[in-house]
Amino acid sequence: MTDLEGKVAILTGAARGLGQATAQSLAGAGLAVSLIDFRDDVEGVAKDLQSRGHRTLAIKADITDQGQIRAAAEKTAQEFGRIDILINNAGVDYTLPIDEMSLDQWDKVLAVNLRAPFIFTKTVMPFMQRQKGGHIINIASTAAKRAWANASAYHASKWGLLGFTHALGVEGRAYNIKATAIVTGGMKTPFLLERFPDIDQTTLQDPKNVAEVILYVLSLPKETSINEILVCPLKETSWP
Repeated sequence: MTDLEGKVAILTGAARGLGQATAQSLAGAGLAVSLIDFRDDVEGVAKDLQSRGHRTLAIKADITDQGQIRAAAEKTAQEFGRIDILINNAGVDYTLPIDEMSLDQWDKVLAVNLRAPFIFTKTVMPFMQRQKGGHIINIASTAAKRAWANASAYHASKWGLLGFTHALGVEGRAYNIKATAIVTGGMKTPFLLERFPDIDQTTLQDPKNVAEVILYVLSLPKETSINEILVCPLKETSWP
């Protein structure tokens, strides 16, 4: 397995949920992590990790803004000297039927879930190309594999993100840049629990489990790449 000690990662949506769990896993494996989120909570996540001796950088940013994405990447490179890994984790959804969803809501979901990963990828690829290697992980969802009501924008964004990841894998291999889509099932995170407070949590997985899968994928030997991996709770009743 590849030793990740000293590698540098950018992680979006790092303030809570899967992002926070992934930040802890990456830092624990010896990576320096740039934590990006629009929430003030990202500062607390960074300080907690720093108190345990880990190298982290908190950046409060709106990832729908191209200028803020570029600034975040540049700040990361200045602080840590390189960028080896990008994890596009941030996501948003509106639980509404198509006829009730506004154009602004549709645009927001696509901007966060699909446009931002493209801009971040476009921004960090030159760093990775110069380093002759890197790894970009996009957090997809079973929403990229199946469909349910009241999530049209979310489905569109995640199906698009899955396709983008596979295309990126083809383009990136010439520079030893890997691309992986982590297709996640339901997790015990605010993303689900705040919108569906009555959900049966026994059918959900701990985000720490998915974070460990991300770490495993990053640790594979350099000649091996997982292009797509499905990580579901054992008791998720809606899959397959």
